[in-house]
Amino acid sequence: MKSNADLLQGTLDLLVLHILSGGQQHGWGVAQALKDRSQDRLIVTQGSLYPALHRLEREGWIKSEWGLSDNNRRAKFYRLSPAGKRQLELETDRWRRYTAGVDLVLSGAPG
Repeated sequence: MKSNADLLQGTLDLLVLHILSGGQQHGWGVAQALKDRSQDRLIVTQGSLYPALHRLEREGWIKSEWGLSDNNRRAKFYRLSPAGKRQLELETDRWRRYTAGVDLVLSGAPG
């Protein structure tokens, strides 16, 4: 079976955008939200998450600013930009069409 990193490679951007649509989060908060909402099925390492956050920021889909975390540590907080909201809608639609197609194949007779 593929690892979580392999499984998430094509969907991590969508998942991060969705998490951030609920409000700003720091990186650890995003990772924890993914883990919690997936009931521990999706665990994203820092080595996968932070490059994704930086890529989404370069694309203009998220914005960041420094602030203090709940435990008074300096942390970078990420939030969805207006362009990110539009991208989330596009990616969500694309994902739903893709998974519907996969479901049709899997529910049909083999061969």
